[in-house]
Amino acid sequence: MNFPQFLVGMTTASFVVALSTFLATGSIWKALGWTVLTLIVSQVGYFLFVVQLIYRAGRKTHM
Repeated sequence: MNFPQFLVGMTTASFVVALSTFLATGSIWKALGWTVLTLIVSQVGYFLFVVQLIYRAGRKTHM
């Protein structure tokens, strides 16, 4: 997965979370909070994915 694909997916997921939360609760603040939480979880997941790629690449070069 390259960065532009991740960026499009993250933006789409954030929009869906914001819209669904707003429609369910009617609160802009709750929608904003859930959207920020979604963005943080996505960034952590992407970071862990990159760390895994680096770790695997390092293991293959040492064997």
